[in-house]
Amino acid sequence: MKKLFILRHAKSSWDDPNLTDFDRPLNERGLNAAPFMGEVMAKRGFLPETIVSSPAKRAMKTALLVKESAGSNAVVQYDERIYDATPQTLRQVVSELVEDQGSAMLVGHNPGIEGFISYLTGNRELMPTTALAVVDLKIDTWEDVSADCGELQLVVRPKEEMKTLGKFGS
Repeated sequence: MKKLFILRHAKSSWDDPNLTDFDRPLNERGLNAAPFMGEVMAKRGFLPETIVSSPAKRAMKTALLVKESAGSNAVVQYDERIYDATPQTLRQVVSELVEDQGSAMLVGHNPGIEGFISYLTGNRELMPTTALAVVDLKIDTWEDVSADCGELQLVVRPKEEMKTLGKFGS
């Protein structure tokens, strides 16, 4: 069995109309939410052995902030296929992960992230920025990843988690 964490990048800024979508940075909310999600992951023991992120600026920064605040020693890799990916493309990325690793995290974008969760589990989940899906994959090797091979364990949405912890107003 493999475990896959699927994280949507944190909230990005639209302040500079001259930037391409790829180059948009995180806004203040995103800069706060990403480390918060890393703390949540650490408290729940969700520490992937490897992290593969879209190279888009907002996704890269999210991956690094989450890793740092979780106290993770996972290596962060970047794969350009994750940017603007379809569920099939994300399946291909996952199928190429190193076999001796039992867990991994993808950091990417919608609608691909939501579509990939549905592809793996049959569940349709809303993935707002910085949301994390935890999926157990009923496979022995990453190359065996396929439709309906996963079971969704939970989705952690930062706004809901902050309310639960009393860190966010109503």
